[in-house]
Amino acid sequence: MAKIVIALGGNALGNTPYEQLELVRETAKPIVDLIEQGNEVVIAHGNGPQVGMINLGMATAAEAKAIKSDMPFPECGAMSQGYIGYHLQNAIGNELAQRGIKKEIATVVTQVLVDENDPAFTHPTKPVGAFYDKETAERIAKEKGYTMVEDAGRGYRQVVPSPKPIDVIEKGAVEALIKDGYIVVTVGGGGIPVVRRDGLLYGTPAVIDKDFASEKLAELIDADLLIILTAVEKVAINYNKPDVKWLSEMTVEDALKYASEGQFAPGSMLPKVQACVQFAKSKSGRKALITSLDKALQALNGQTGTVVTG
Repeated sequence: MAKIVIALGGNALGNTPYEQLELVRETAKPIVDLIEQGNEVVIAHGNGPQVGMINLGMATAAEAKAIKSDMPFPECGAMSQGYIGYHLQNAIGNELAQRGIKKEIATVVTQVLVDENDPAFTHPTKPVGAFYDKETAERIAKEKGYTMVEDAGRGYRQVVPSPKPIDVIEKGAVEALIKDGYIVVTVGGGGIPVVRRDGLLYGTPAVIDKDFASEKLAELIDADLLIILTAVEKVAINYNKPDVKWLSEMTVEDALKYASEGQFAPGSMLPKVQACVQFAKSKSGRKALITSLDKALQALNGQTGTVVTG
């Protein structure tokens, strides 16, 4: 039995709440496969599409005078944690019930500490919200004052600051729930970014990368394995090129070398690899795994995926 932190991508959850509710029913199955094997599972998830749409929707409604004000980004993050957590709780709980497995599942709305002097605050890079064509993106940037950039050839998206996580404020609650046998959904969307001033916590407008937050949580709760789920079964070098090479294993040294060569796309595979490297380095014997959702169980059993070792 292993203690596993699973990082689930926000883009895997669909583009609308209705689509997400359908998709998580399939998402639940490989997660419950891991639970059924006796593993302690903690689930983290992204919220890039969801938090961006909440923020834009609230801002648009406020401009139209339909509501009294827009919604600050930390609160948008909390809202996304709540409804994504509910969907995961519901789907995983139902899948457990169908298999006759008696396990409780809970979502923890999670604050994650960041440094307000992090240089990320002056250089927004984290894509959030929907994809747009260039013309629409330029119009939104002009009207809303957002920073819009091209994202991995898929269109244009808003980008916001993405500071590095320092600590998970509710880690004690997460550990207590795990000890009592709960499946925990936590650090949703990377957690709600907060800064500490004079001993008090204050929300700050940003989105923490869920891969880095998942890695930090995995360290703090002394997990055995970090699994980062993405759209591909394995990590590749020379991706989308005739000489593409799919990797079954990378050492920390290999991963750093490939990253320095620009093999991994920023905002896509690069943070996943960087998070895996950090976890593999953090303690002897720890390892991380990158694979697709449908291959999670096979990857855990060594049949596929990319393992990152120290």
